[in-house]
Amino acid sequence: MTRRTMSKRAAVVTVTTALALGTLGTVAATAGPQHDAKPSKKQIAALFDGWNAALQTGDPKKVANRYAPDAVLLPTVSNEIRTDRAEIVDYFEHFLPNKPVAKKVETYINVLDSNSAIDAGAYDITLTDPNTGKKRVVEARYTYEYEKRGGKWLIVNHHSSVMPEG
Repeated sequence: MTRRTMSKRAAVVTVTTALALGTLGTVAATAGPQHDAKPSKKQIAALFDGWNAALQTGDPKKVANRYAPDAVLLPTVSNEIRTDRAEIVDYFEHFLPNKPVAKKVETYINVLDSNSAIDAGAYDITLTDPNTGKKRVVEARYTYEYEKRGGKWLIVNHHSSVMPEG
């Protein structure tokens, strides 16, 4: 191989490498937006605390604000599945006069990615009869599925049911 042939090959390798690197740089630059870091389990657990605090306000609309517009609610003390904001507000209009206070007994949190997580387990819900003031505790199991939408964590699916062996 002559010096001239070697120079041509080196030039071809250099140009090919530059083109490949340029393409990779372009691919990396156009691969899409960077995603936020995954939230911690503690951050997801705090979403329940926010929901519970909304219950304490007694305002069904404030509670419903914790849910996505297309959320599904399978409520604890109703056989009716709620699938939109109006139905969720309606449920809480009837539930909140019982002054519910929820306390987690057991929880399992799965952070799926930076925009979704599931919190499932068991909780006790203390209810106060609005007429007599008598308190009772409902042992229930729950699942909250959360999605981050528009920068805000919302409940997209909430299932709560009385423990079958309670």
